[in-house]
Amino acid sequence: MYNKMATPNRAVTIITLEFNLILLYTGAIQTCTVNIQQPSFLEVDYTCKTITIQCDFSVINCPKSNPKVLWFRQDAYHQPANLCPNQCLDKAGKFTITESLTQNQASLTLNTVTLNDSAIYFCGIAFSESDEPRSKQTGPGTMLVVRGTRLLSHEVQNLLIALLSLLSIYIAALSVIFIVISKQLKLKMPRKTGTDEEPPKKRSARHVFQEIAQELYHKRYVETKQPEKDDIIYENRRAHSNF
Repeated sequence: MYNKMATPNRAVTIITLEFNLILLYTGAIQTCTVNIQQPSFLEVDYTCKTITIQCDFSVINCPKSNPKVLWFRQDAYHQPANLCPNQCLDKAGKFTITESLTQNQASLTLNTVTLNDSAIYFCGIAFSESDEPRSKQTGPGTMLVVRGTRLLSHEVQNLLIALLSLLSIYIAALSVIFIVISKQLKLKMPRKTGTDEEPPKKRSARHVFQEIAQELYHKRYVETKQPEKDDIIYENRRAHSNF
């Protein structure tokens, strides 16, 4: 009898599951879904006193109650840690959380920024009254980099970009003018005819070397012949004296 009762109950369960899946697919049964957006990268220097990380979220078919906002931090040496278990509403502390849940916004402010604050910060939104997996989500994270050297302000950066652009335009204009003038000079130069005297051809290095070698040989030959001539004159004088 147990087997006879189990078969209909199993069939009812399967039909119920299939029906629920159909309703879920068609949207009749809607689940709570949270989507979070954060800036992917923020960069400041050591002179910055405070920095705020924005967290925007949207909810679909979630309870009317306000969600809980959580912030996590992960650096290269530690596991992700909850920064504000007590909500961090005190502005005098290291972290301050600001919530505007009616506008689906939240933010985390870091007070007294130091180089050690460089890390990845995650925003978390959780509806505790919902058991749906997507009712509790964390954002993609914001990488905060605190530089030890002072960064240029946006105004100075824009000014440098404008100056570099003007310099590039000036160089391009000079290049165009130089090309145009060069072409005009080539057109004005008279063409060579057959009667024009051609400039003397340059002698090769080998030919010059041969001439230098011949000159040195000639000087050496003259120097060696001069002592022989003096010896002949001396012998002649000696012979006359003997007679």
